[in-house]
Amino acid sequence: MISERLKKQFIHIVGSENYRDSKAEKLVYSYDATPNYQSMPDAIIVPRNTEEVSQIVKLCNEHRIPLVPRGSGTNLCAGTCPTEGGIVLLFTHMNKLLELDEENLTVTVQPGLVTLDMIQAVEAKGLFYPPDPSSMKISTIGGNINENSGGLRGLKYGVTRDYVLALEAVMPNGDIIRTGGKLAKDVAGYDLTRLFVGSEGTLCIITEATLKLVPMPETKQTMLALYQDIEAAAKTVSTIISNKIIPATLEFLDQPTLEVVEDFAKIGLPTDVQAVLLIEQDGPLEVVARDMQKIQEICLAEKAVSVQVAQSELEAEALRTARRSALSALARLKPTTILEDATVPRSEIATMVKAINEIAVKYQVKICTFGHAGDGNLHPTVATDVRDHEEMERVEAAFEDIFAKAIELGGTITGEHGVGMMKAPYLEWKLGTEGIAAMKAIKLAFDPNNIMNPGKVFAKESRKRVVVSK
Repeated sequence: MISERLKKQFIHIVGSENYRDSKAEKLVYSYDATPNYQSMPDAIIVPRNTEEVSQIVKLCNEHRIPLVPRGSGTNLCAGTCPTEGGIVLLFTHMNKLLELDEENLTVTVQPGLVTLDMIQAVEAKGLFYPPDPSSMKISTIGGNINENSGGLRGLKYGVTRDYVLALEAVMPNGDIIRTGGKLAKDVAGYDLTRLFVGSEGTLCIITEATLKLVPMPETKQTMLALYQDIEAAAKTVSTIISNKIIPATLEFLDQPTLEVVEDFAKIGLPTDVQAVLLIEQDGPLEVVARDMQKIQEICLAEKAVSVQVAQSELEAEALRTARRSALSALARLKPTTILEDATVPRSEIATMVKAINEIAVKYQVKICTFGHAGDGNLHPTVATDVRDHEEMERVEAAFEDIFAKAIELGGTITGEHGVGMMKAPYLEWKLGTEGIAAMKAIKLAFDPNNIMNPGKVFAKESRKRVVVSK
């Protein structure tokens, strides 16, 4: 609980209008986009600048008050649920694009800036920020950095981590530090920038970020490849990559997902096939033409029943939007939607898809599978009802088997959603006890009082199954 004296101190820092502790406000920030996780904060604070963040953190550290940084709450690992109460820190005031440096190809932003707003601002200058999480219309840059968000273009361009050059961060004791810079090379000391990216708010509070930009690709082309054999579609992914072609986008949707997405988006997606690949290439005109011709040949050789090329940018954007709306479409089916992101080497995509289908039959649950097949990041998704306890037990058992299979194939329990609370019990399967110990040592060194997003990443106890990555 926050005493009246402490409350007055926080209000003195941010103003009464930026301190909220009504029952309604606390309820709003007691959950995020993860189903079946909820915990009440003691207060919500909205700082206006880095100095205010520093003062808040110092008070929290002195009085051992948990602190949870939060963007738009779109994460899917319960990473922003205030599991131990305390303060939820919002960045709605710190939402500015501070600098667009065309000479150094960088953009400097505050954490509360909506991802799509930043993307549109840099594209207006003919520049390109490749990371494109499906939630980019509402997710924020700070949230993207904390979760190391990926997206449809991850295969060719990488994820958020690959574009973060510098950070301003408030440490758990309230100190303000800067890491990195507008540099192509920097090996001065430990790479704190990369350590903080994906740390899920457990090591510091990010208050400013400088991101790398690249020139806008000259052109792009989009196609759909249709399959009656799911494993043939999955095998196509590996074949394209083994032919030394790296598409900008290489997405997979199975038939149950297609039906739901088409019913939602109504753009004419085929629903009488078992799977589709959404493929896009960008770059110089002649390279795109050459690659897409070769990809089309590969798809047909791998038993695609047909290949459809988008005839306009409007049609191509409709296809991309349909893929990004998969979760929203599936969420209409039942009260609870559980979307996961087991990831395997792309050469194991076919094996993983087959295993997911077998696991669905084993536990008698309907699993819709889609995802970033080009980088091995699959999203098996179940529409269920959390009130049906018997079915939920089967769903949870199915996901445990999926995680175990991913690790068996040299993969991981999460490729982009993060660990948070939801994946914490499985982290030891991937890292082993020694890996967990090393991570805990880092956490203790940075945050000895454990005020930064406590209860995340490290489970109080692991699952019984013991699986260690190859």
